[in-house]
Amino acid sequence: MMIVNSDERVATRVRVLIWLVFAVLWFASLGSRDLIHPDEGRYATIALDMLTHGDWLTPRLNGVLYFEKPILPYWMGALSLKWFGINEFAARLWPALTGFLSVTAVGFTAGRLWGARAGDAAALVMAGSVWVVANSHFLNLDMGVSFFLALALCAFLLAQNAADSSASRNWMWLVWAAMAGAVMSKGLIGLLIPGATLVLYSVLTRQLAFWGRLRLVSGLLLFFALVTPWFWLVSSRNPGFAWFFFVHEHFQRFLTTEHRRTGPVWYFVPYLLLGFMPWTSLLGRACRVGFGRDASQRFQNHRLLLIWAVFVFAFFSDSGSKLPSYILPMFPALALLAASALEGMSARALRWHLLLPFLFWTFALCAWLFGSHFLPARLLASEPFLALLRMVGWSSVPALLAVAFAWLCLGSDRKNAALAALSLSTLLAVTLVAVGHDRGYGRLKSSRELAGQLRPQLTDRTEVFSVRYYDQTFPFYLRRDVTLVDYADEFEFGETHEPARWIPTLDAFAARWRSSPSAMAMMKADTYADLSRQGVPMRVLYRDAERLVVGKP
Repeated sequence: MMIVNSDERVATRVRVLIWLVFAVLWFASLGSRDLIHPDEGRYATIALDMLTHGDWLTPRLNGVLYFEKPILPYWMGALSLKWFGINEFAARLWPALTGFLSVTAVGFTAGRLWGARAGDAAALVMAGSVWVVANSHFLNLDMGVSFFLALALCAFLLAQNAADSSASRNWMWLVWAAMAGAVMSKGLIGLLIPGATLVLYSVLTRQLAFWGRLRLVSGLLLFFALVTPWFWLVSSRNPGFAWFFFVHEHFQRFLTTEHRRTGPVWYFVPYLLLGFMPWTSLLGRACRVGFGRDASQRFQNHRLLLIWAVFVFAFFSDSGSKLPSYILPMFPALALLAASALEGMSARALRWHLLLPFLFWTFALCAWLFGSHFLPARLLASEPFLALLRMVGWSSVPALLAVAFAWLCLGSDRKNAALAALSLSTLLAVTLVAVGHDRGYGRLKSSRELAGQLRPQLTDRTEVFSVRYYDQTFPFYLRRDVTLVDYADEFEFGETHEPARWIPTLDAFAARWRSSPSAMAMMKADTYADLSRQGVPMRVLYRDAERLVVGKP
């Protein structure tokens, strides 16, 4: 009979309590902020369209065909809205859930490979990384694909280190299923990132034996069984899908600047350095761990993790289309490397790594308290910036307290307690900053308030237009699609294939407006001026700094 002493029981209870607190804080704030333009409104609207119209095969944005991304995130979003109601919590649940599952996968993998303490450390590093927390609480597609890629990476490591062939086979099947989930979430990078990493690993380590353990035949059968049905059905129902999705949205996006999301080769450097806070100073040690070689292992886990992280960073840095969240898939690998590095560090050595978060949050506090003496006047004249600065300032207080607590914990050799304090403070700080963004600026990028004012005036006969302008959150909060006027952008494919769903010119809109028994339209001030000069009858129902809404008198 195994005897568990009281100290171990207390330690277990403390760990459970910490993760319960983490889980509550992780999900509690999802519904506290308005959805904002563009990403959050776009993906919430697609999910709502799917739920409202009952078409679970063909994604539509505001009623228009939309094939830029695969279907899985929209399915998850629509199911969330069905189960939890049409609200911000339900809209953001999928990225939050996949972010939390990423933390779980990383912690579990490190625990199986290097022991329970390393598992806790890896989970805390992952859960406390600024960029992971931020993207888990913002509605876009990158946290979802990052989770499936993290699952594929973790399952692959476990497969290569499995004690018997049966366990290795099962883990490899999970790898193939996870890659299918990644492809169904964001496209071909679900295959590209794992595949390129393995090729580079083979070249750099001169190891080939693991290729025989990939379960290629059964794995590919599983992969295609999961991804083929939707791609086949949506292609057969929508001519032009295959070219648009695979050529335009993959090769042209990477090789050209057509999507107008360019940036210098160092574009992702600040996002990596800030996004990995408060662990940024561990990056050098983590890379050294990745360069190291363990002669006792047939498979070099750390080498693979480093190659994975570097490839993700280099690939997207070379892309013609860049967005800050694209490098999320490198963070699970960095968390695993950092956890392994932490295992070899003394508490005293780790104390020095508290200097960077201390300096960062001290600067934030000083900017809040004394910013009028050194910040540019144009920033101080901006109320949204000041509101955000106040929330960053408030966030610095618990963050600095957490740094002080971590310092004390390291003094008594309690490394994971110190990591837990830093990780929880990151979650709290990012949450407070997000609330500050919502109050100071986010509501200017949301249609929640104006939609609430307009809905009582709508009838079944009222036509709603969006003229030369489109706020992605407008249809979601209005709970209905709007007719686009003289606006293409990402709707170009859908408008070309279904021209009856939009109005291409301002003159055609003016004629439609005059003939409509009841109508409303969102536009910008310059468009309103153009229509007024044409004598189009309008009365202003709503106006703010960004846009206005008019009704037909």
